[in-house]
Amino acid sequence: MAGNTFGSVFRVTTWGESHGTAVGATIDGCPPGLPLTPQDIQAELDRRRPGKGGPAASPRKEPDAVEILSGLFEGKTTGTPIALAIFNKDAHSKSYDNLKDIFRPGHGDISYLAKYGLRDHRGGGRASARETAGRVAAGAVAKKLLSLHGITVRAYTVALGEISTGKRNLAEINDNPLFCPDNEAAVKMITHIEAVRKEGDTLGGIVEILATGCPPGLGEPVFEKLDAALAGALMSIGAVKGVEIGAGFSAAEMRGSENNDVILPEGFASNNSGGILAGISNGDAIVARVAVKPIPSISREQQTINLAHEPVTVSIGGRHDISAIPRIIPVCEAMVALTLADHLLRQKAIA
Repeated sequence: MAGNTFGSVFRVTTWGESHGTAVGATIDGCPPGLPLTPQDIQAELDRRRPGKGGPAASPRKEPDAVEILSGLFEGKTTGTPIALAIFNKDAHSKSYDNLKDIFRPGHGDISYLAKYGLRDHRGGGRASARETAGRVAAGAVAKKLLSLHGITVRAYTVALGEISTGKRNLAEINDNPLFCPDNEAAVKMITHIEAVRKEGDTLGGIVEILATGCPPGLGEPVFEKLDAALAGALMSIGAVKGVEIGAGFSAAEMRGSENNDVILPEGFASNNSGGILAGISNGDAIVARVAVKPIPSISREQQTINLAHEPVTVSIGGRHDISAIPRIIPVCEAMVALTLADHLLRQKAIA
């Protein structure tokens, strides 16, 4: 299976399956001398791990305790590959036995089988959202590197199902389990989750990612534009079906006089560009949003086929989230942090 490595200079390879021995990541290209502890990584993993995320969360309980196997000496990175392992402790593989010969709607079962000729039916194997634990672990290292340069990355929920907010009070993000910058909207979202749960259904939503302190000059001008790299990184998350930067799709409804960010001596008057012009960071805050699809595992009956291409009815049991939000939030942060760390090191190589 190719396509498991991300980045050019700060390179990350994730590995492992949902119901295998472990999941994790290997980082190659991290500079030496970066202060790093398991606690730095654990803090990020704790935000993503199963059982977290309030009323939308899966009941699967994984400690997601990270082990740093290499690349660290006396609390600092050595410049050699950093291997991070997270061992699976609460996998109930037998829960998937009845799905061994059935293609679940909305999942990658049918496409994985078409590509590889076999698939791991236990929780989706490599296609499981559990793969993202490795991304979050690696993203924690990237965040440490970015922090040395004054760059921070934060993500938060701005819509869940049909409930959305235009408020951006970042001080409220940690006041509610959905990491929403609007406590009043968060209460409505939680009520909506409970109603949808009773219907045996799931919800999607929108997550916004904000990167501040990013210097101008990151990104390449043609095929490796910074916004293209960010879009590719965020689209690589399984539940993400759309990405927009800055004004995004709403720019299509604007005139040039509205969309252009006027430049003043003190800086840009607006940020419709999302901090990126001509594929290169302009020094303003980088703003991206992702559309997150509903979790495809639902208890309501659905029509599908089995391996013999016979029509069957399926109802997905087991332990599943009602929404990928909010556990997807640290994953979005990780992918943006990994992208920025990679482009920062690429720029330093020529600057």
